[in-house]
Amino acid sequence: MDIHQLLAGEDTGALIAELKSGRKSGEPKTEVYAAQLNPSLHDVNDPGKRPDKRVRTDLPERPGQTVRVTSGGEDEPDGNTRTEKVARIALALQKLIVKRAVAFTFGNPVRLNAEPKGDDEKTVLKAVKRILFDTKGRTLNRRVAREIFSTTEAAEFWYPVVNAHESYGFHSGYKLRAAVFGPSNGDKLYPYFDETGDMAAFSREFTRTDRSGVSHLYFETYTDRDIRLWINRNGRWETAEGYPVRNVTGKIPIVYGCQPAVEWEDVQSLIDRLEKLLSNFADTNDYHASPKIVVKGEVTGFSKKGETGAILQLEGDNPDARYLSWEHAPESVKLEIDTLLRMIYTVTQTPDISFDSVKGLGALSGVALKLLFMDAHLKVQEKMEIFDDFLQRRLSIIQAYVGQFDTKLQNACRRLTVEPEITPYMIEDEQAAVSLLMDANGNRPVASQRLTVQRLGWAEDAEMECRQIAEETELHAYRDAFNPTM
Repeated sequence: MDIHQLLAGEDTGALIAELKSGRKSGEPKTEVYAAQLNPSLHDVNDPGKRPDKRVRTDLPERPGQTVRVTSGGEDEPDGNTRTEKVARIALALQKLIVKRAVAFTFGNPVRLNAEPKGDDEKTVLKAVKRILFDTKGRTLNRRVAREIFSTTEAAEFWYPVVNAHESYGFHSGYKLRAAVFGPSNGDKLYPYFDETGDMAAFSREFTRTDRSGVSHLYFETYTDRDIRLWINRNGRWETAEGYPVRNVTGKIPIVYGCQPAVEWEDVQSLIDRLEKLLSNFADTNDYHASPKIVVKGEVTGFSKKGETGAILQLEGDNPDARYLSWEHAPESVKLEIDTLLRMIYTVTQTPDISFDSVKGLGALSGVALKLLFMDAHLKVQEKMEIFDDFLQRRLSIIQAYVGQFDTKLQNACRRLTVEPEITPYMIEDEQAAVSLLMDANGNRPVASQRLTVQRLGWAEDAEMECRQIAEETELHAYRDAFNPTM
C-alpha cells in the first residue's frame, strides 16, 4: 500500500502498528548492549552469576563462644563461617573497541569532492560547507558512528530554525540544524521500507517529561510530504496540536544508518571469559601470593614479626622447613590471558596501540605504519558500505534545504553533485612524504618559505617573519662580502 494512503486511514492504532512493522530487521537489544558497555553491569559484577564465597573460620576456643564477622555476610548458627568477597575485575573493552573504530573512521575530516560550474553551483557548495561547519560536522560524524557501533542504528534529523543571516553566501531567514536520534537516548527508531527497499517513511517513539513531572509517550512520522506527531493519552493515540506539518523540501529530512550487530558482538564471550579468568586469578593471588612455609616436625621456636636474623627451631626425626612454591600454574593463566586479548583485538580488527605495545617499535617509515594499521583500514573500508550512503543522503537533504532558503538556487542544487570521501586515520610520516616529492621534482623545494614558517607555528605573523628572515639573510651576506672574518 502507498504510504500516503496508509496515513489517510482513521485507525491510528493500526497505522502506528503498521509503521512499526516496516523494519528490515528486529529492534536492537538496547538494554543488553548498554549493560555490556557499562563495566559495572558486567556478569563478573553480578552476585547472582558470581556469588561471594562462604568460608570456614577458626572454631571457638570455649563452648558457647561466637565468632564476630566484620568483613561482610552473616554468621551461621554455629558461628564458624563467614562471607568472603570474591574479586570482580571488569574491563571496558567494548568501549575501547567502539572508540578505536570511531577514531579510525572519522579521525580525519570527510572530504567533499565537487566540480561546481557557474556561480550558482559555487554558492551552493559554499553554503553546504558552511552548514556543516555551523553544525559541527566532524563531531556529528563521530556521534552518529558511536551510536551505530554501540547500538546498531542511528538517525539524523535536519530541521530549519528562524534566524536571519547571510553566512551561507546569500540572505536567508533560516539556519539549518541537526539532531541525532538513537536507542542510547531512549529513542525507538522505525524506518518503513517499501517493496523496492526505499525508505517510504521514518518514525520515532520517545518519552518526554513535562514540567509537572508527568511522562508522555509520543510517536512521530516523517514522509516526503509532511511530519505527523501523536501523543498517547490513557492508552489511545491522539494527534498533537499543530500537526501534521507540511514538508517543504519534498525529501524525508532523516538520514538513517544501521549495521547487523554491535562492534563487539563476536568477542563478547571472549571478554566474559577474560574477566572471569582475571577475577579468579586475583582470588588465587589473595590466598597464595604471600609465602607459605611447610614444616616437617615440631616447631619449638619462631621469630617475631620484623625481627632480623630470625631462627626457626624444630624438633623431631629429620625436621625440615621449606617455602611452598607455585611453579607452572601462573604460566598457563598468562598464556590464556594473552591469547584472549590477542583474539579480541584480531577478530574486531582493533589495533593494539597501547603504550606497552608501541614503546619498542622505534621510528617507523610511512610504509611500515600503513602495514601496522592495515587491518583497521580494511575495517574502515567495510564501514563505507554504511557511511557512503549515509553521508550522501545527508548532503542531498542539505542541498534541498538550501534550495528552499534561496529559491533561485534550486536548479543549481539539483545539478551540483557532491561526493563525500572518508579518509581513514593515519599517523603521517611527513619527512618521507617530502623526500618522495623532492625526488619526483628533481630535488627542488616543494614548499615556500612562508608556508614552512606558517606550518612551524612559532611566529604569529608568517609574512612579517619571512621579511625578517630575508633582511637578516641580506645583512649576513653584506658582512660576509666585506669582512670575511665575521
